[in-house]
Amino acid sequence: MTVPSHGASQTGNSEISIADQDGAALQLISFAIGGDQYGVDIMAVREIKGWTDITPLPGQSEYVRGVLNLRGAIVPIVDLRCRFGQGLTKASPLHIVIIVQIAEKAIGLLADRVLDIVSLDEAEIKPVPRVAQSGRAGFLSGLITTEAGMIALIDLPNLLAGHLGEESKDLDAAKSVAA
Repeated sequence: MTVPSHGASQTGNSEISIADQDGAALQLISFAIGGDQYGVDIMAVREIKGWTDITPLPGQSEYVRGVLNLRGAIVPIVDLRCRFGQGLTKASPLHIVIIVQIAEKAIGLLADRVLDIVSLDEAEIKPVPRVAQSGRAGFLSGLITTEAGMIALIDLPNLLAGHLGEESKDLDAAKSVAA
């Protein structure tokens, strides 16, 4: 069952489903890191942009590649390959940065490429198996199976747990240096 929406969508579709309204339906942006597929909730994504030069910040975790000036906002860039223990990404103009909102902070996620927008019901999300509860599995909130393969869902708040406060101090320092 569908109902009229209260605004025009980018696709021009003026109806949304009841499932969308009550939260049962979910949309993800899927992307690749090497041969693996990952996804994040589309509602957390603010922007997707091509790789550009960033400013390194000393004393950061290895997976924090530096910061990017995004229309006046200082955004830390997280190398997902490195965060998942697979080594540093040799970033090139072919790579992408997915700008996401985690709590009150904008964070850039460095990935190889965007794959698709995936719509699913929350019931389709399967738990991460207990045998895989190490390394990057701690950053995953679930798994879904699609025709294109399995997509691991990234738990954005857990991805940087314990580091958002530290990064906030570093961002404040970067802003004062830039001023």
